[in-house]
Amino acid sequence: MALRFFNTLTREKEEFAPIVPGKVGMYTCGPTIYDYAHIGNFRTYMFEDLLRRYLEYKGFKVTQVMNITDVDDKTIAGSRAKKISISEYTKEFKDAFFEDLDALNIERAEFYPEATTHIKEMVDLVKKLLDKGFAYRSNGDIYFKLSSFKDYGKLSKMRLENLKVGARVASDEYEKEEASDFALWKGWDQKDGDVFWETEIGKGRPGWHIECSAMSMKYLGEHFDIHTGGIDNMFPHHENEIAQSESATGKKFVNYWLHSLHLIVEGKKMSKSLGNIYTLRDILEKGYNPKMVRYVLLSTHYRQQLNFTFQGLEAAKNAIQRLFDFLDNLKTVKGEKDNPEVFNLLQKAKSKFEDALNDDLNISEGLGVIFDLVRDVNKLIDDEKISKSDALKVEKQMRSFDKVLGVLEKEKLVLDEKLKELVEQREQARKEKDWDKADKIRLEIEKLGMTIEDTPEGPKVKKKL
Repeated sequence: MALRFFNTLTREKEEFAPIVPGKVGMYTCGPTIYDYAHIGNFRTYMFEDLLRRYLEYKGFKVTQVMNITDVDDKTIAGSRAKKISISEYTKEFKDAFFEDLDALNIERAEFYPEATTHIKEMVDLVKKLLDKGFAYRSNGDIYFKLSSFKDYGKLSKMRLENLKVGARVASDEYEKEEASDFALWKGWDQKDGDVFWETEIGKGRPGWHIECSAMSMKYLGEHFDIHTGGIDNMFPHHENEIAQSESATGKKFVNYWLHSLHLIVEGKKMSKSLGNIYTLRDILEKGYNPKMVRYVLLSTHYRQQLNFTFQGLEAAKNAIQRLFDFLDNLKTVKGEKDNPEVFNLLQKAKSKFEDALNDDLNISEGLGVIFDLVRDVNKLIDDEKISKSDALKVEKQMRSFDKVLGVLEKEKLVLDEKLKELVEQREQARKEKDWDKADKIRLEIEKLGMTIEDTPEGPKVKKKL
């Protein structure tokens, strides 16, 4: 089966054909660093990581760009409230964002352009829109004139004449020709304090939408393969990106638009009033492992609503532990005679896994294929119908699958002196058949976030999931 994605632009699954064979240019909307990113944000970033990893699994060379919005109304308000520069204010949240990416094993993009370091590119784009008559000035501000772009609404299927002033079309204090026109450049006012740039188009700062067009085109070109984001970005943000980009260049902006659906928590929409807006840090402080969070965020198809629950985290823990136990079980195989059934199982699993992921990243079905393989091979191990050579082939295939999943890499475990001492004391208690003491020491080890397993080769200490 060829690789196919559901393209929001056409509302159809389409076979993926990159502009340059073997290479993919991909833009992913990143964080606005006025606060810590929450798990709803990471649901989208995880889908984008799955997309990236699977494209790489298929042999594509991916160039991914993710913007960092470090200047907007919220970052300005936050910095002024704390009486520090905007760069000082945003640094904490930017650093935390990258720490969270690493904790969740999300692959790094090739470029993370920041809005404040790309003002020139944005100014150049605004100038082009002014020169072509797609933008106009109003009291120091510059607006994009929506009525000048005849294809407006082709992504969201919103008709321009139906747009009303409301939640998604801001009615602000700026003087616009039409309520639906959006700001490309905001002239400086006192609320901005010392946050402004002196430019050819005036003193002020960029609007949000222009940032993504300018930075995506700088790193990927005026026409590129894939643009992703959460469904809430589709309108007006992505719609506005298309309008300003295609107006400026006269070219199609993006070929494939992919959007992930919202995350809810314990069956309810995230909200401050419910107290259920969790950051990754909040979850980890409750004692959960980031692998569990990754698995939960990854395992539901990106176009289905994900219900994030703490029960789901426990289920993820069990699923990952089953995979780790399976890899450990493979290492116990001693058989000499190869079994052709193993080859057949591996070929079938690889084919079905790829068919699932080729079908618009159907990861739920792909995971089902992996656990079917685990079940079938475990039965062969129990029946002693598998060789050591077969087991190595199975492990190799599992590692290949994990290039997409990103959950099976074990953290390097270094036992500190206290742990070493507890393990030795427990071993001594077991030798002396003092089972009560051995059990008490085992509980102490578990309180330190470890598990201990007794094997013929001696005790094995593992980090708890």
